[in-house]
Parts: sequence; C-alpha cells; structure tokens
Amino acid sequence: MQDKIYSGNKVILSDDGYFTDAIIWNQTMAYEIAKEENVELTDKHLAIIEFLRARYLRGETISIRSVNQSGIMDVKTFYLMFPGAPLKKASRIAGLPKPTSCV
Repeated sequence: MQDKIYSGNKVILSDDGYFTDAIIWNQTMAYEIAKEENVELTDKHLAIIEFLRARYLRGETISIRSVNQSGIMDVKTFYLMFPGAPLKKASRIAGLPKPTSCV
C-alpha cells in the first residue's frame, strides 16, 4: 500500500496504484490521474468514467463488455480513448480498485 495526494486529499493506493476506497474520489482527482496515464480527459471520457463508477458502486462487475453495452461508446472507441489497457486505465482514473477481470 502507498499514500498519494490528489486534489489535496490523502489517498491510499494498492500496490498496483489503484484506489482502495472509491468513495473518496472526485472529478478533480480524475484529471490528475489521467495526466499520469497520459490521457487527456474529454466529456466522453468522463461519461464512461461515471458509468464505471456507478456500476461499481452498485456492486456490479465492470468489464469491457459492459462498456460496449453501455451505449456510451463501443469497444473500439474505448481502446482508442484509453490506449494500452483501457479498463485498467479507466478504472484507475475513476478511482476504482483494479478490475477483477484484469490480470
């Protein structure tokens, strides 16, 4: 575990760099984390981040399939907007723990 300051708030991160408590996240933090991930957030990014957060906070599993079925964007766009490991990057920017579907 490691501590980090985002938007003036102390955050505890897992060894992989993911939030251990999703409740303390705010949108200002998203911009700081996105910068670390080399992602420039747009309204479309924020829409999928809010979608992932809502699913997670309802206790639902987040997955690339759920992104595709969200109606916000398709998988191809998701990969383009969060290059590399899209679900991992989007989850980290969203202040969520590492998705269980990701290794």
